[in-house]
Amino acid sequence: MDRTTAIFVDGIGTAAATSGVLGQIQGRIFALLYLHSDPLPLEEIASELQQSKSNVSVNIRGLVEWHLVRRVSVPGSRKDHYAAATNFWRVMTEIMERRFRWTVRQVLATIAETERAATEDGGRRDAPGSEAAAFITTRVGVLKLYFIAVDGVIGSFTQGKPVDAETLQNVVPLGAARGRQRR
Repeated sequence: MDRTTAIFVDGIGTAAATSGVLGQIQGRIFALLYLHSDPLPLEEIASELQQSKSNVSVNIRGLVEWHLVRRVSVPGSRKDHYAAATNFWRVMTEIMERRFRWTVRQVLATIAETERAATEDGGRRDAPGSEAAAFITTRVGVLKLYFIAVDGVIGSFTQGKPVDAETLQNVVPLGAARGRQRR
């Protein structure tokens, strides 16, 4: 691997490792493929990155799943070849929908369950009407408003709509969020 490619491959690998989405080897595989004009077979990817073919195979499956890499057939070859994605809008919308929006919705489900528990439990320190229950309800309410707004931003982003102050105000009245915080 030449110096220029090595710098790019190592840098993207490091960035991927901190992304929370991909591992370092996946970032390095993507970067290597991105700088090649022709699709590469597993053996060549493994050789260039000094990794085992099985390690590259396992990691490339994840990249294919994230739509960062696609399997390409090469005329005259029975081997699988791979090429990097170049449609970053599609890649980012996929990541936003599958990774971040799922997490946001998991938090919203947890908040809904917590709100139900705070209003239904009786005779405990967090019983409805108690000071602790009011505190919990207020805290999760503010968090809920924030995550509803984040969910709306992700939805706008993945639909190609602008995300600005007006979009946020349509999702969650910002005054309501501020008012709840003060309690």
